[in-house]
Amino acid sequence: MSSDHEIATQGERAFRVDMAADDNLLAQIREAHAAGWVPDMLVGDVLVGDGPAGALDPVDISVRELQQLLDRARLPRWVVEKGSFGPGYVKLKALMRQESLVTVCEEASCPNIQRCWSRGTATFMISGETCTRGCRFCDVATGKPMLPPDPEEPGRVAEAAAAMGLRYVVVTAVARDDRPDGGAAHFASVIRALRDRLPDTRVEVLIPDFRGNWDALDMVIEAAPDVLNHNTETVPRLYSRVRPGARYERTLELLERSAASGLPTKSGIMVGLGETLPEIATVFADLAATGTGVVTVGQYLSPGGPKHLPVGRFYAPAEYPALAEMGSRLGLVHVEAGPLVRSSFEADRVADEMTTGVV
Repeated sequence: MSSDHEIATQGERAFRVDMAADDNLLAQIREAHAAGWVPDMLVGDVLVGDGPAGALDPVDISVRELQQLLDRARLPRWVVEKGSFGPGYVKLKALMRQESLVTVCEEASCPNIQRCWSRGTATFMISGETCTRGCRFCDVATGKPMLPPDPEEPGRVAEAAAAMGLRYVVVTAVARDDRPDGGAAHFASVIRALRDRLPDTRVEVLIPDFRGNWDALDMVIEAAPDVLNHNTETVPRLYSRVRPGARYERTLELLERSAASGLPTKSGIMVGLGETLPEIATVFADLAATGTGVVTVGQYLSPGGPKHLPVGRFYAPAEYPALAEMGSRLGLVHVEAGPLVRSSFEADRVADEMTTGVV
């Protein structure tokens, strides 16, 4: 089946729950549907929503999952990471402060921080703590950076990675639109420092779009990271609302240039911001056409500040494997999809699956 046909015939998402529907439950579901909290729903033999039933792409959810989706006073249990601040977490936090380093795990309030840090893995965030963009999903501080990137930072990152015994390092950065190269030279310096200090360690970079400065992109490509990641974040219709400083077409061009250089190329999107299933299918097909191999998909969780967008709806657990399957049909090598999946989630394993073609 071709991608065009796949997209054209892609139905809208629906939930299907195997239970008898009483009037009280149906009233709750109708209220949630009207508010956009749940898609169309098949409850027994009753359709709640716009339908028609034949145009829907349903996934099965349990009664317990339905109850949690209807209760907007609490987060569904599947988006709450349960972990502990174990010795690995404490050790890594101390190391980061000792080396005056910043992690995106902290700055972006990643829900996986306990899980990853307790395992001794982290994503380094370089070029400072202040981002020049104002994306409405992100918890990183925004404003005008006061200082240029620290020239000593590449060495500190390399030493910290060595102290942690890392075999796979992820490096990201705040957007530095105040710099002529958008911070690209600093990215390259960090990659080279890691190569010099840890020649057997693989390096993945998660880069901004450099506002379409392709000479800046070439600086990063020439430093030869093992994986280049740039997030798409959302569907084109929502770009002006979700990431007003970015352009969907520019994101696709960056990814295409990266893939054309021979670098394994990766991207990611969030769900729960108001996108539709056919729109996600279009993004998957567009990314596959650029040569992007891997896409991460995770639930958007609002940081809760006044600038941040609210969650449109929470995706049910069964939707994630369905999204991964759809991405595979549309030509992607691997889709890593789950409620708490983020760009660098188990990045070493995901990179292995990119190169081996495991889906």
